[in-house]
Amino acid sequence: MDRWTEIELFVQVAETGSLSRAAEALGLSNAAASRHLSALEQRLGVRLVERNTRRLYLTDTGQEFFSRARTILADLKDAEATVNAAALNPTGMLRVTASLSFSMHHIAPLLREYTRRYPNVTVHVEAANRYFDIIDNNIDVAIRTREFEPDSNVTIRRLAETRRILAASPRYLAQHGFPRTLDDLPRHKLLIYTYANNPNELRFTREGQTQVVNVKGLLESNDGQILRAAALDGMGILVQPTYILYDDIVAGRLVPVLDDWDLPRLTVNLAYPSRKHLSAKVRSFIDFMAEHFEKMAYERKWTGRFGAF
Repeated sequence: MDRWTEIELFVQVAETGSLSRAAEALGLSNAAASRHLSALEQRLGVRLVERNTRRLYLTDTGQEFFSRARTILADLKDAEATVNAAALNPTGMLRVTASLSFSMHHIAPLLREYTRRYPNVTVHVEAANRYFDIIDNNIDVAIRTREFEPDSNVTIRRLAETRRILAASPRYLAQHGFPRTLDDLPRHKLLIYTYANNPNELRFTREGQTQVVNVKGLLESNDGQILRAAALDGMGILVQPTYILYDDIVAGRLVPVLDDWDLPRLTVNLAYPSRKHLSAKVRSFIDFMAEHFEKMAYERKWTGRFGAF
């Protein structure tokens, strides 16, 4: 840091012909400027500037050093300008991964606006219902529903909390009846997401009471969209996060079941490699998603009951 200050001061001295004017340009006191210049000459082991009571001028060696130092400082300023421009106008390939359901419901609908804002970013969405190793797979941002990352080199930013709910189509409920208690569930046709923790065991809580219900699926899948399609087709009751089912419930395509009970909730997080300075493209996407989630009040919607919309 002192070396750059010394060089910048020397260039200012050479260009202005005055130590005091150079000090003023850099916001230094005259004494501090004199110390920096002396330190530079001492480190280089040569005299760069001759001073007397009437004037200041460069030595031959100082003139040569000035020519090189001025070029170096100009290159540095150009580099800083380029980086600042990139920060204002992110560029490059942005690799994002999320489950297929999240990608369909909460990434794909935003891509038009994101790419309008940042037209020099190319977005690659890797839709997968498993967690990639972010570092090994060169992922920029992952959207995940777990509280922490086992890798300390990964940072998480919370977006929202979401309930997990049971829901079925009006047609299914008209044919098979509404389960009124948890004990009714095993007699119904269940649509099971196999990547859930203990998918055949549903742990419900209500007002401090806990009840575990063991269920067997009519249909099992590792993808929530298959289960959602089956539920919409009247095949049974599915268990999925509200962030997947909210629009279907508001539209009346699906109906909440036993909504006075709670299943363990999920936290929707952004996960990305921990770096002191994030690239502009990564920072732009993180801030864009956080801004959208706050604007849409998703946590309030996804953690509420469905008595009224």
